[in-house]
Parts: sequence; C-alpha cells; structure tokens
Amino acid sequence: MNKAGLFGALATAIALASAGAGFYAGANKAGPQVATLTEPTVIAAEGTVDRAQVETIVRDYMLKNPEIIAEVQTALETKRDNEAKEAQSALLAKSGSELFDNPNDAIIGNPKGDVTVVEFFDYNCGYCRRALTDMDQLVQSDPNVRFVLKELPILGPDSVKAHIVAQAFKKMLPEKYGDFHRALLSAGHADEASSIATAVSLGADEATLRAGMNAPEIGQIFEANSNMAQGLNITGTPSYVIRDTVVPGALGFETLAEKVNNVRKCQSATC
Repeated sequence: MNKAGLFGALATAIALASAGAGFYAGANKAGPQVATLTEPTVIAAEGTVDRAQVETIVRDYMLKNPEIIAEVQTALETKRDNEAKEAQSALLAKSGSELFDNPNDAIIGNPKGDVTVVEFFDYNCGYCRRALTDMDQLVQSDPNVRFVLKELPILGPDSVKAHIVAQAFKKMLPEKYGDFHRALLSAGHADEASSIATAVSLGADEATLRAGMNAPEIGQIFEANSNMAQGLNITGTPSYVIRDTVVPGALGFETLAEKVNNVRKCQSATC
C-alpha cells in the first residue's frame, strides 16, 4: 500500500470510528442529540469527551485492529475501480465513431477489418517503440485486423513538434504514413528536425510540409485525443482500446492476438 493510500484509508477509518463514537454518545444521553465531526466536543453519557480523548480512543482501536486499514483501502480501491470502469463504458458507448472511425487517425492493416485495435501512442515513448513490432506482427499474421493509430504527444515539447510533423505529413502523403510512422518510431528520440528529415526522405516537399505544420486543426486533433484519453482514464502510452476494453501497456503480440480473437468470439456469440 502506498503512503497516500495508507493515509486515505486511515482518515476514512478514523472518520467512521469518530462518527460511531458520536452516535454512541448521543444515543446514551436522554433526549435527542445531534453529533457532528466538526464540533470540538462529543456528548457522552458521563458528560463531555474532548477531541483529544476521542482521538486517543480511535488510535488505540486502530492499533489493536490494524487490519481495518487494509479493509477500508481495499473497499475504496474497489469502489474507485468500478467507478472508472463505468465511466469508461459510458464514454465508449457514446463516442465509438470518434474513437474508432476518426478520419484524423491513420489506419494500419485492413481498413475494412472485422476487429479494430486503437493504440494511443507518443513518438518518444520507449514502450511504444517496443510495441511497434507487435503491431506489425499482428497485422501481418491477421489480414482482418484494423489497427488505428491515435496520436497522443504527452512526453514534452519535442514530442508535440514530432507529432505536428506527422500530422502534416499524413495529410500530404497519407499512403506513406505507415512508412513514416515506422521510421520515426524506430529512430530513437524524435523532434521537429528528425521528423522533417524523415518526411523529406519519404518524398515530402519540405516547404509544403512546413506550411502544413501551421494548420490550426492539428492542435485541435491533439486536444481531442487528450480529452478522449482522459475520459478513458488513460494515463500513459501505449494504451489500447479493443472493442469495449481499455488495456494499458505494451502487451506483446500474443496478448494482442488473444484479445482480438476473444472479440471475434463475442461477435459470433453472446458474451
């Protein structure tokens, strides 16, 4: 358990214990009582118990029953996980076309494939570089996979500049974007200069490319992708969306292929 989780669980447990103490005190005094955690004292049958006494009681209880901290933390994490999954499901349900069929995204593999895999990536992400071979192996071994590349430059100014070049290049020479993507992602650290050099090596006119880099819609694309990622609780790259599931991390070819096959099984039967 990390320190933040421990403190959060402890605070929750203390609040619950304090509330219980206040309820007990009020219940044992004649007449209706209202106990609040913000009041400096709590009414008890014997009189008043000051805040220090309550905290001492709670502390002693926690020391004698430390397992309650883990129980509260587990319940809190489960609640947050369920809330995140519900939010993801709601967003996937209402924004399927924006996520899976956005014309601003590049497609690798079969554009009419029966299963779509969306990858959020950054050109300076080492794990994305490692996952490049997973994508290529998947689309080569499975001709019915549609692989969508969603640009998410989150690793600093150089990443943003590299992705700006990528967007301009894709608009100029969309048929060569796959080659550009593989070359830039494989080359190491990407910045504006290296991205332009890669684009020019693949046939782009540099002056036209630089003019295209000023298109205001490029920033809007990145903003939309960032908002989408945030809504899906995606905090790093690479992250994948396969049907109605968000999966973070470089999964490896075998795991990706397994998830694609599971989607096909669900499409032909009730899951």
